Amino acid sequence: MDESKRAVIEAQCLQAVENLRKNNMEACYLPSAAEVPAQVERWLHEGDTVAVGGSVTLQETGILERLRSGPYRFLDRYAPGLSAEQVRRIFIESFDADAYLCSANAVTLGGELYNVDGNSNRIAALCYGPRSVIVVAGFNKLVPDIGAAVRRVKTVAAPANSNRLNCQTPCAATGVCSGWQREDMTDGCRGDARICCNYLVSARQREQGRIKVLLVGEALGY
Repeated sequence: MDESKRAVIEAQCLQAVENLRKNNMEACYLPSAAEVPAQVERWLHEGDTVAVGGSVTLQETGILERLRSGPYRFLDRYAPGLSAEQVRRIFIESFDADAYLCSANAVTLGGELYNVDGNSNRIAALCYGPRSVIVVAGFNKLVPDIGAAVRRVKTVAAPANSNRLNCQTPCAATGVCSGWQREDMTDGCRGDARICCNYLVSARQREQGRIKVLLVGEALGY
């Protein structure tokens, strides 16, 4: 990567890190994805029960394999042969996990997290339950404000995730949400396959350090 571009990315990530800390979240910046698993493991303890939300970022950084091979009780939602009911039970058990790992749809420079879910097990765990929540996000998730976060989901994250999950939605076919030109956060399609059902903005937290955000100087996930 060009050094001038890298300098801009690092400056923006550090600005977001500073504001996340002001919002009572623990936050740090790492230049490369290769450093992510080691940092995540510094936030975990031997014997911890660990769960994850659906995330391309966790796959790309090798975190899932570390959890499978590490000294943890991993509630592996991706384990082969699980029935729909077994996956649901993992989601429920995840609320009592020692640590819950996921990514974010967007991180604002002002120190907020923005997430939109269909099943909503991820945003539910972000709000309450797991003792520690670790959010890993590439610099591509950084946006100036919540308005930009809404647009990012409608034009990037939702279409890509709809394709990944084989959801028959307008955004999967056209590449943008049907409501992307309107200002309302919840504007969109009305089909049963819609993945944008519940919306969460995480701002200043009551419990200091429960949410931990790791910003990475590489593009990761959607």
